[in-house]
Amino acid sequence: MRTATYIGDRQVTTAEASPIPPRAGEVQIAVAYTGLCGTDLHIIHGSMDARVSTPLTFGHEMSGTIAAVGDGVDGWSVGDAVTVMPLQWDGTCPACLAGHTHICQKLVFVGIDSPGSLQELWTVPADLLVPLPAGLSLEHAALAEPVAVAVHDVRRSELAAGDHAVVIGGGPIGVLIATVARHSGAEVVVIELEPGRRAQIEALGFTTLDPREVDQVAWVEEWTGGAGADVVFEVSGAAQAVLGATKLAKVRGTLVVVAIHPVPREIDLQRLFWRELRILGARVYQRPDFETAVELLADGVIPAEALISRVVPLDGIPAAVEDLENGRALKVLVAVGGEL
Repeated sequence: MRTATYIGDRQVTTAEASPIPPRAGEVQIAVAYTGLCGTDLHIIHGSMDARVSTPLTFGHEMSGTIAAVGDGVDGWSVGDAVTVMPLQWDGTCPACLAGHTHICQKLVFVGIDSPGSLQELWTVPADLLVPLPAGLSLEHAALAEPVAVAVHDVRRSELAAGDHAVVIGGGPIGVLIATVARHSGAEVVVIELEPGRRAQIEALGFTTLDPREVDQVAWVEEWTGGAGADVVFEVSGAAQAVLGATKLAKVRGTLVVVAIHPVPREIDLQRLFWRELRILGARVYQRPDFETAVELLADGVIPAEALISRVVPLDGIPAAVEDLENGRALKVLVAVGGEL
């Protein structure tokens, strides 16, 4: 079978490898599509070299069908359409015992800490599988993981119908958060610097702001009748965005930190104190988030066709990475075993 592997020094190679047959409790998946995300870019950039072991077959946003079933696996059959919730927890740490298994203190993120889905045949524990409904295309289903991130972020924020939400950063996760927030009944604005992305976001029916051209604080105050936003989602990962985010929130508003910040950031604690703001971290997802994500995709709530900029073969990953880095694409899928 063919695989795509990060070998270090910003290099991704394709190669032939022997598939791993499923053991007891495992299934083998014929991977159709794998999405490339910001974490994958961090891996390729070398930013996660201290964490990952090379060579690494990465990838975790995926869809496919079951190719083989190991002993002791019930409820799954060859040919079933599936995606994978790529989290493995130990079940014994304090976080797990408190019910927070998705942020286990010894969490293994499959596709980062262990081999991922950029391989034609991928063997995983059966308890990671999430079923896909009939009628949902495998191409669109490859968005389930990032949609689950957005569902978790919005749920964690306690955003309600009629609320005002500001999303800082119009990349794929930012757009998905905006979509889920709008579906929940909120009014949404997206702050994004890159004009190409703003045009794509506006085509989906959202209002966008370029903070270089608009006084975003004054705009949000006018939009909310002087109150400020109920929830601000920081998805950009930019230091300046974090520093300014608290100025956009209402009294007792909420700032949700979604982006992965590689270094500590300055934050306006005076504003936090003065308005009694809440700051929440939102990391990955739980199984109900994943199940909701699949439902939103199946129901057409998520504009999957508009979000998927292109589909590339395995050996097209380097060029796709360059497009993602330069804002020329929102979401790129790799046709591991699916159609281009």
